[in-house]
Amino acid sequence: METKKEYTNSEITIVWQPKLCIHSAECVKGLPEVFRPKEKPWIDISKASTEKL
Repeated sequence: METKKEYTNSEITIVWQPKLCIHSAECVKGLPEVFRPKEKPWIDISKASTEKL
């Protein structure tokens, strides 16, 4: 079974699938307050507005 995680704020849902997210460094560079690869969970969408996400 393929890993798939969803993060939602009731307005938007971010889906992370390792096999598809081969350029996740772009997310980390663009919104480092949201995408924190050294943290668990590594995605915290409460740190940015829906517009920024």
